[in-house]
Amino acid sequence: MLVSLFSCRASKQAKKDMLYLNNGTLDTLPNKQVKFPEAVIQKGDQLSITVYSDNPEATLIFNQQTARVTTGTSTAGANAGGYQVDQQGMIRIQTIGAIQAAGMTRNELAIHISDKLKPYLMNPFTDVRFLNPRITVIGEVQKPGVIIMPTEKISILEVIGLAGDVTMYGRKENVLVIRESNGVREFGRLDLRNTNIFQSPYYFLQQNDIVMVESNTKKQTATDQENMRKLTLVTTFATLVSTIAILVTLFR
Repeated sequence: MLVSLFSCRASKQAKKDMLYLNNGTLDTLPNKQVKFPEAVIQKGDQLSITVYSDNPEATLIFNQQTARVTTGTSTAGANAGGYQVDQQGMIRIQTIGAIQAAGMTRNELAIHISDKLKPYLMNPFTDVRFLNPRITVIGEVQKPGVIIMPTEKISILEVIGLAGDVTMYGRKENVLVIRESNGVREFGRLDLRNTNIFQSPYYFLQQNDIVMVESNTKKQTATDQENMRKLTLVTTFATLVSTIAILVTLFR
């Protein structure tokens, strides 16, 4: 009777651990406006920068890098992947020189560049975008690796989905997000079973984030059992070989 009760409870707990957002009914949660923090440019980011103005011919000089990227060539201060933010947090744009980029949002940098261009262009407008923003997912997911963000606004649940979901050995209750912000490394823990994740600053991911799904005790148990099985097979084989050798010696 006790064994049956324990087995039933264990089964219910295992089923609960497999579910997402299982601590309440989603349709009873209060409606709240979603706050999406705009991504901040970091050292090492690659940016696409396109300039527009009322005098297109004069604008061409500031878009030479964009044209060179399209044709596969590059210039100093930028590479074939666009403008790269250096380790001082700077980018270098022809004519206007070095500009601080790290720590700004895309819109802030676009406005700053446009202000710098006003002496040269009439009504300048700048578009700044991330080139190939990526998130790394490791650990107990079906498809670990680097994920190119399909959109700037992407949540932990979407990324887990793109990684093929958490495996049966993954800990949904303790997913780690590693993030670097202004040169400082941050660590955030998320419980994918709890609706409170919607309030976490790590629910929406940012470029260069690392998501790590840890293994549960089942994985260690399964590994131990597999190692024991292999050890048993090796021991049995060694015993068999030893026995055959003894028999061959006796009957010579």
